[in-house]
Amino acid sequence: MTADSASINLTHHFLIAMPGLEDASFAKSVVYLCEHSERGALGLVINKPSDLSMRSLFEKVELPLHREDLVDAPVLKGGPVHTERGFVLHEAMFADPQSGSFPLQDGANPVQGTLDLGLTGPGGSAKDAVNPLKTESVYASTMMIPGGLEMTTSKDVLEALSTGAGPRNVLISLGYSAWGEGQLESELAENSWLTVGADAEVIFNTPIEERYERAMGLLGLQSWMLSSEAGHA
Repeated sequence: MTADSASINLTHHFLIAMPGLEDASFAKSVVYLCEHSERGALGLVINKPSDLSMRSLFEKVELPLHREDLVDAPVLKGGPVHTERGFVLHEAMFADPQSGSFPLQDGANPVQGTLDLGLTGPGGSAKDAVNPLKTESVYASTMMIPGGLEMTTSKDVLEALSTGAGPRNVLISLGYSAWGEGQLESELAENSWLTVGADAEVIFNTPIEERYERAMGLLGLQSWMLSSEAGHA
């Protein structure tokens, strides 16, 4: 896949870090891209666990967690932007909407409505690079992603999980990853990433420590085949 076309759209794709990518946040990472357009991109790293369990996270927001399949699962490090906020990636849901926000620390701004991508990183300012959160979901603040997934930032999804309901397949991360206009395309041109269409099995049903190799496998590759000088797919 080339990165020299303005029409490239990697929404619902994986970015797989090449061996030469040594950034602490992204080395040997798999990023699920929730949004990609000419204005920028937004995604979640799906294979870097934090020290926080789901049980501990729910305690922080003062909710019980009546989902035995989730209590011991780790919360992930979704990326270096807004690491005090929670981002919930899950299958599309259809139910009665509720409202709420999802602040994780005292004094943190609640995440409601649209998500401000006001970061400065390699390539310059990416403020307002994308405006991803839509309101078509049952939850208060959700991005609808082609491919049957949603990314929610409102507390109502946690309240649903708290009762034992909510999405069956769910991943929660702290922080997200973002690229400004042309920044991801430049990184692709520099052979920093492999790209492949996303597979929900890798996101939700593959052990975290195996996701990098499983994502590689979608391209028919294994990590030992690559060097930092290799090209991207």
